[in-house]
Amino acid sequence: MDKLQNRIDYYQSQVEKIKHALSVETNRIYKIGTLRLLLFIIGTMGVVYFRHKWIEAGVIFIVFMVLYLLLVKVHSRMFHRKAYLEKAKLVNEQELKAINYVASDFDAGTDLIDPSHPFSFDIDIFGNKSLFQYTNRTVTSLGRRLLAGYFIKPLDTKSDILARQQAIEELTEKVDFRQQYRISGLLNENTFDNDDEKLKQWSESINYFSSHTYYSYIKWLVPAVNALFIFLYIIDIVPLSVPIFFVVFFLLCSIILGKYITKEQETSNKQLQMLKTYVCLISSIEQESFESDELIKIQKQLYCNGLKASDVVKQLNHLISALDQRNNIFVTAILNGLFFWELHRIIKIEQWKDHYSKYLPTWLESIARMDSFCSLATYAYNNPSFNYPEISETPQYKAEALKHPLMNRSICVPNNIEMEGAPCFSIITGANMAGKSTYLRTVAINHLLACIGMPVDALRMTIYPAHLVTSLRTTDSLTDNESYFFAELKRLKMIIDKLNSGEKLFIILDEILRGTNSLDKQKGSYSFIKQLVLSGATGLIATHDLQLATLNKYFPQYISTQCFEADIVHEELTFSYKLRNGVAQNMNACFLMKKMGINIE
Repeated sequence: MDKLQNRIDYYQSQVEKIKHALSVETNRIYKIGTLRLLLFIIGTMGVVYFRHKWIEAGVIFIVFMVLYLLLVKVHSRMFHRKAYLEKAKLVNEQELKAINYVASDFDAGTDLIDPSHPFSFDIDIFGNKSLFQYTNRTVTSLGRRLLAGYFIKPLDTKSDILARQQAIEELTEKVDFRQQYRISGLLNENTFDNDDEKLKQWSESINYFSSHTYYSYIKWLVPAVNALFIFLYIIDIVPLSVPIFFVVFFLLCSIILGKYITKEQETSNKQLQMLKTYVCLISSIEQESFESDELIKIQKQLYCNGLKASDVVKQLNHLISALDQRNNIFVTAILNGLFFWELHRIIKIEQWKDHYSKYLPTWLESIARMDSFCSLATYAYNNPSFNYPEISETPQYKAEALKHPLMNRSICVPNNIEMEGAPCFSIITGANMAGKSTYLRTVAINHLLACIGMPVDALRMTIYPAHLVTSLRTTDSLTDNESYFFAELKRLKMIIDKLNSGEKLFIILDEILRGTNSLDKQKGSYSFIKQLVLSGATGLIATHDLQLATLNKYFPQYISTQCFEADIVHEELTFSYKLRNGVAQNMNACFLMKKMGINIE
């Protein structure tokens, strides 16, 4: 709890510091705004006063205009600083709420809910108050998709999991970096939606001018022709009208060509604006020092031909800014008439695209990976009592003081688990409300966290990264005309198909075949569990049917029994929510019915 309190103290101190800085900045903005107004008034009065003395009036106008523009620039920076501080305050306030299990400020990923997924629907990975919502701090659409992918398809090799553990562990301590990264993203959050797809499409599109070879000749032919006739004029071979004719002719040609250049310019400008919003994130990664292999790899991906990605984007910015000078008609007329200047500029932009656009997908991937890793690291930082699990290369699942990470830490009851080898199953019996389903979800969600590379809510834990498959919340489908029972059968068949294909599975089931009669259910459950054991699978099965627990007599080496007991003390029903060995002895349905006044014969 000391570590958790340190986290809370940190966020609270940040909020207080930022509030003070915001107050100072707001006051400065007010003062600069007032000073701008005074400068404008005094400057206007000065010009009016010396209106008959043009030199004095001109000097006053220039001096006050320069001062005014400087103040405008300073004012603009102050507003940007204020916006940054407001986002910083928001970020720290959100984390304080998240530590207290309020995650409504974060994207819940409701669009990612998929009842057909092997486990995500059963254990509330997406949706309100879900693991994704408590974890997600992404600021880019690509980062969000990547983070969701970690939950949908977790890692299944020890080396990959350990590599990500190292990256998350390192980022967990880089609080300032993570917050700066998120704040920078939030300042541009409205510009990130699907930008990656637009940039990829642009990078793969054909360059209009570079693809037509004759433009490469024209851009040199025009200045050569002009230079020739100007030289001939200088040595009195042709009259002045000849070079003027060619300059005017080429100017008219450039005007005709201008509509194509404008189209390319507008497209490039849009991509540049997108890239410039990413530069702040790229620069953050470039400037940070990392030690783990995964983070170093991300950083190295932001280099191309020895140049930083941020510097390369600045090159494009310079090229497009130069082309924007075509809005100055006087300059454009002279430069286009003499050199076909616009054509030179647009071809240089296309050359930049030829050289560097192929790196854009890699840069975007690096930004997205850092975005997703920062989310995972923030969740780890907010839960300092969590511990990184050991990853085994042989089937086993062991945990001490295992808890559900989304349940309030003050009331959550920890439990242990110990399973080793394959096949290996634990059949868990117990009364209603005793804790069976919560325990299954606790094991499942911590298994998922471990396979993502995250710390788990346990004192210590060892897992084998088998693929998780659950059947805890099967639903019927009116639209597909599918009954609950048939939906469950499809789920069970999916498990068998995966096992038959050679997949290593960690299976968690709650009340098999609950959609049929007791005798049919018992016979089908017996057969299914036997098939799982013979397939070499591992997992947990919760049931109210005490007869299923007798399967450990047939497979004593592979099946064990545990239970959650309901205790009746002084005519009151109590639950310890602690896992015990053996088969449940007390059931509570009839007892509760009597307590509610329902007669039981």
